Amino acid sequence: MPDPRLASRLKEARQAAGLTQAELAEKAGVSRKTINTVENGVFIPSTILALSLARALGTTVEALFWLAE
Repeated sequence: MPDPRLASRLKEARQAAGLTQAELAEKAGVSRKTINTVENGVFIPSTILALSLARALGTTVEALFWLAE
């Protein structure tokens, strides 16, 4: 069940960067399944994973994730 408190633009940012889930996973050092579960709100990323994803996409954690109101 997705956590309604966490909002994410990960999928949009990944697509805007022209990356597949597998390509982003490789850049971030995780599995494609991890990317899929984060994009679908099933898995809440750790701080380290969020920072790795932001770095891989050339953006900030705050641009990818925020607390929903």
